[in-house]
Amino acid sequence: MNIHLVDGTFELFRAFYARSARDGPAPANDAAVRGLARSLLALLAEPGVTHVAVAFDHEIESFRNEMFTGYKRGDGIDPVLLAQFGPAEVICGALGIVTWPMVEFEADDALASAAERFANQSGVRQTVLCSPDKDLAQCVRGQRVVCLDRMRRRVLDEAGVCEKFGVLPRSIPDWLALVGDSADGIPGIPRWGAKSAATLLARYGRLEDIPEDLESWDVPVRGAAALAENLRAGRADAHLFRELATLRLDVPIAESLDDLRWRGPHDSLQVLAADMKDEFLWRRARKIAEDRRAANPS
Repeated sequence: MNIHLVDGTFELFRAFYARSARDGPAPANDAAVRGLARSLLALLAEPGVTHVAVAFDHEIESFRNEMFTGYKRGDGIDPVLLAQFGPAEVICGALGIVTWPMVEFEADDALASAAERFANQSGVRQTVLCSPDKDLAQCVRGQRVVCLDRMRRRVLDEAGVCEKFGVLPRSIPDWLALVGDSADGIPGIPRWGAKSAATLLARYGRLEDIPEDLESWDVPVRGAAALAENLRAGRADAHLFRELATLRLDVPIAESLDDLRWRGPHDSLQVLAADMKDEFLWRRARKIAEDRRAANPS
């Protein structure tokens, strides 16, 4: 079996701005929720999608905001979009999908923890992290745990992470610490770019293993003197940024592997679909479940 772990926050953002692009600056108040639900139904209809969970940033801020004041906040999020997080979680539950609303942790922490917990369990062939977020690349393990960009239909296994970022998955937090991640409010270290960070980390692996003494660097890097000086001055910041970029693997997850098996929508979806004047959601979810039962009567 394959497990699909979905970044619900990303999916909701994507649905909101896709709908805004079509409908103009004032899309319907539930447009993102409906777009998210349809996207998840498309996933459930795919062959081999049997075990699914979705995680949301129920609170945009997390424990990381206490560690670094510059970390991402919810201040700039469109209020119409922000108001759809709660309904999005409700409709995912009505679809019959295990839903994890994160408060202290972030959605990506839940996905990372679930991958760590379930990937090596008996019967699991592959765990698919459905998100293009760079930080989830640290969770990739060979071809057993991969990232999937559903929009581009692009799968990132361990070889793909190395090709895209120039480092192994375990070095992604170090890479983000040096390069920065504007989406998360991590500024990085001045003058360090993707190429220079990849070159040094491919050689040394971790921040603490990059020599302080420039003369000890045994790989050629453009602007090495400035890079070395900035890293020397910003070592403490770099270690903090790495901690911010490192996903937690200890999020409490109550569900078992069997709980993630999709068994069809709950009756509450029919009511929600009627309230949203989108009967398609209920009809489509029920049809997918019926087709699945017909194909696997046991």
